[in-house]
Amino acid sequence: MVARDIRDVMNEMGIGEEEIVSAAMQLYFPHPGVETREKAEAVFRREMDLAFSDPNLALLVYAGVLLEEEGKSGNLPGISSSDYENDLTFLIADEVLGLAIAKYVGGYKGLFDYVRYDKAKPGILSRLGPFMDDVVAGLIGGLSANMYTRAAGPAERR
Repeated sequence: MVARDIRDVMNEMGIGEEEIVSAAMQLYFPHPGVETREKAEAVFRREMDLAFSDPNLALLVYAGVLLEEEGKSGNLPGISSSDYENDLTFLIADEVLGLAIAKYVGGYKGLFDYVRYDKAKPGILSRLGPFMDDVVAGLIGGLSANMYTRAAGPAERR
């Protein structure tokens, strides 16, 4: 049996790779190795392919998927459906998951980029629920940090 790909799971939720890339590029800035948006998109896509091949990342993202589904159904312990939908400030598990993903993928630099994307909520991030907006922001933050770091490195690392 072939393992289920996390990209398929995300696609089923309406979160496609194109939407992720588009959101990432909304906060893009030219940097050595990614001087143009076209180069940045290519490097970002390469980083995304690499990251999605990691089963640990897939499981962290899937945790967000399950939490989102349970929240929509009103099944999260200690959180009412209206609290879930309003993404109240006392709910920090979503932020912790986003931070964990950003750091796992991009280290401390990923954390800083996660904060940029979480605050700005470009593109699809503004339309996602309380867990998935942080999951995808964490993913983009980690990938973006890697994109800028690796693109500026020696050619043999690219």
